[in-house]
Amino acid sequence: MLSQVYRCGFQPFNQHLLPWVQCTTVSRSHCIQPSVIRHVRSWSNIPFITVPLSRTHGKSFAHRGELKHAKRIVVKLGSAVVTRGDECGLALGRLASIVEQVSVLQNQGREMMLVTSGAVAFGKQRLRHEILLSQSVRQALHSGQNQLKEMAIPVLEARACAAAGQSGLMALYEAMFTQYSICAAQILVTNLDFHDEQKRRNLNGTLHELLRMNIVPIVNTNDAVVPPAEPNSDLQGVNVISVKDNDSLAARLAVEMKTDLLIVLSDVEGLFDSPPGSDDAKLIDIFYPGDQQSVTFGTKSRVGMGGMEAKVKAALWALQGGTSVVIANGTHPKVSGHVITDIVEGKKVGTFFSEVKPAGPTVEQQGEMARSGGRMLATLEPEQRAEIIHHLADLLTDQRDEILLANKKDLEEAEGRLAAPLLKRLSLSTSKLNSLAIGLRQIAASSQDSVGRVLRRTRIAKNLELEQVTVPIGVLLVIFESRPDCLPQVAALAIASGNGLLLKGGKEAAHSNRILHLLTQEALSIHGVKEAVQLVNTREEVEDLCRLDKMIDLIIPRGSSQLVRDIQKAAKGIPVMGHSEGICHMYVDSEASVDKVTRLVRDSKCEYPAACNALETLLIHRDLLRTPLFDQIIDMLRVEQVKIHAGPKFASYLTFSPSEVKSLRTEYGDLELCIEVVDNVQDAIDHIHKYGSSHTDVIVTENEDTAEFFLQHVDSACVFWNASTRFADGYRFGLARLPQR
Repeated sequence: MLSQVYRCGFQPFNQHLLPWVQCTTVSRSHCIQPSVIRHVRSWSNIPFITVPLSRTHGKSFAHRGELKHAKRIVVKLGSAVVTRGDECGLALGRLASIVEQVSVLQNQGREMMLVTSGAVAFGKQRLRHEILLSQSVRQALHSGQNQLKEMAIPVLEARACAAAGQSGLMALYEAMFTQYSICAAQILVTNLDFHDEQKRRNLNGTLHELLRMNIVPIVNTNDAVVPPAEPNSDLQGVNVISVKDNDSLAARLAVEMKTDLLIVLSDVEGLFDSPPGSDDAKLIDIFYPGDQQSVTFGTKSRVGMGGMEAKVKAALWALQGGTSVVIANGTHPKVSGHVITDIVEGKKVGTFFSEVKPAGPTVEQQGEMARSGGRMLATLEPEQRAEIIHHLADLLTDQRDEILLANKKDLEEAEGRLAAPLLKRLSLSTSKLNSLAIGLRQIAASSQDSVGRVLRRTRIAKNLELEQVTVPIGVLLVIFESRPDCLPQVAALAIASGNGLLLKGGKEAAHSNRILHLLTQEALSIHGVKEAVQLVNTREEVEDLCRLDKMIDLIIPRGSSQLVRDIQKAAKGIPVMGHSEGICHMYVDSEASVDKVTRLVRDSKCEYPAACNALETLLIHRDLLRTPLFDQIIDMLRVEQVKIHAGPKFASYLTFSPSEVKSLRTEYGDLELCIEVVDNVQDAIDHIHKYGSSHTDVIVTENEDTAEFFLQHVDSACVFWNASTRFADGYRFGLARLPQR
C-alpha cells in the first residue's frame, strides 16, 4: 500500500565522492546503507524489468530508425525549456509533459537519465517572493501603503538562487515522477567530479547502481558552488570536455555512462542552415561532423549559459564518444507533449547527428530535384514528353530479363513473409511487362494536350481576355505497396502531365523498383530531365514524408485502405488523393442468362483476385437457390479453388454451410468470395450501399428494365450490366491504363 514519500540521503562508499545523492520512493522505506542496496532488485513499487533493448556500445546509430533500439538515454532539458517566459519560475505544464514521456520510456524497460536546468529560475522565484514580502512589511511599517508600488527588487546572485531553488526543483520532480510510480534521485556535480579519477569512478558507480534499481537519476551542475567558466579550448580535443554548462555536462555524462542516445531539448527546432526565422532558413535534418563550417550560429537562448554553438560542440563530442545525439525543440506547444517519444520512435524531429553520410541525396534534396526537373519537364513540347514515355515502354521489353531477375530476388526474399495476395501483386511476368508497355504507349498517345490545353476563354473587356489553361500540379508523392508495375505507370502519367514525382515503394519490392526507376531516368535523359522522377530509397518513414509540405503538392497513396487512412492522418498541410477499398459486388438476377453468369463470375473473381476491381461479394436472387444455375456457379468456384464465405441469409438456407462471413464489408484480395442471398433488385441495391465501397458493382440479367433500375440507383464509380467487374480499368476504357492496387 502506498504511503507518504520518504526521503533518504546517503554518503557513498568512498568519502571522496562529492555529489549529494537524494533518492525518493513511493513505497514505505528507511534509509538504507549502500551495502544493503547492493542486493535490492526492486526500489519502487514497480518490479525491476529486463527488456530486450540491448546493443554493444562503441558506435553511434547511423540512422534515425535505429533509435528505437536505444536502451540507455540521457535527456537534457535546457533552461529555456524548463523556465517560464518571464525567467522567474518553472513551466510546470511543459515539465509535467516531459516527466510523463520519460516515465513511459522508463516503464518500457529503458534506462532514463535527466540533466536538468531550472534551479536558478526556481530559486529566483522563491527569493523574489521573500524579498517582496520582507520589503512590503518594512515599508508598510515605515512608509505607508502608497509606496509599495515603488519597491525595487535587487539583482539576485545566480549561486544564491541555485542554492534556494535546488531543493524545490527536486521536490517538484519527485512529486511528478511519483504519479507514475517511478523513483528519482538527485545528483549534483561539478567539473572536479569528472576530472578527479577517484570521484569519477565513484560517480560512475553510483549512477550504475541507480539505473540497476530502476531509478531515474536527475543530474545537475551544483550551481551554488560552481567555479567560473573555463576557456573553451578543451572542446577542440577528443578526450576531455569541461563541465561549464548543462550541455557539456550532458555530453560528458552520456559518454561516461556509455549511453545510446542523448536528446538535447532547447527552444529551437534544431540546426538551421541560416538564422532561424529568416526567409530561406531550412532545418538541417541530419548533421555530420565537419558540417559546422556551413552553419551560422546565432546568439544563445534568453536564459541559460550555453548557446547553439555550445550544444553543437557538446553533441559532436558525445557523437565521437559513441553516443547518438538529437537536438530538438522542447518548448513548442504542439510537439513538446510527444517530442521525446517521437525521437525514440525514429520520427523526423529536430536535427539528428550521424557519423554516416548516406550514399545518395536526402529526401529534401530529392524533393528539390523533382521540383526543378518537373518544371523543366513542363516546358518540353508534348511530342518530347510522349517520346520519353515511348522510350520507357521500349525499355520495359528490351530489359525484360534484367527486370524479371530483380523481381525474382524480391520474391525470394518475400517468401514466407508476405501473404499470398501480396506475393501475387509483387510478382512480375513477361505478360505483365508487355501489358505495361502497351498501356504506356496509350498514355503517350493521349498526352498531347495534357499540358497547356485551353479549357475556357472569357473576354472580360475590349482587348482583355482571361484563359483557363491546364498546368502541372507540381511535385507528386506517390506511395505504393507491393506493386512494382505501379512505378512505370505512375511515372508515365507524371511525365505526360509535366509533374515532378517522388516515389516511395514498399521495401518488399526494393530490387524491382530500383531497376524500374533506373530505366525511367534513362528514358527521361533523352531530353535532359532525368531528375524529374525520384525514388526515395532512404529510411524515411511515410509519416515523415507527409510532413514535407513545402516540397510536395499532392500525395497519392496506392495500396490498402489502411495505408490510405494512415497517410490521410499523417499528412500535414498536403492534399491527399485517397481511394476506398475495392469491395465489388455482382448481383445475379432471377432472369440472368445461364451462359453469361459463370463466365462473368469466373473472370471477376479468378482472373486476378488481388486487383482492386476483383469480385468480393456475389449476391444471388433467392429464386435461384437450388437451381441448376446456382449449382453451376458453386461447381465452377470449387474447380477454381475459391473459398466460399456464407452471408447470414445464405447460411440460414443451408443445413451444412461454409464458414459464415465475419464481415460483409471485406476485401479479400485472394481466391475467397462471400455469397449472400437477396430478395430482389432493391434488396441488392440496399446491400451494396450498406456494405460496398462505391468502386464497381454489376448486375447480370436479361431484363432491361431491371438492369436500368440497377444502373440508375447504384451509387458507385462504375456500374455495369452483364460485364465483369474487371472491366473497371482505364486501359479497357481507352483512357490509358491507370494503376490498379
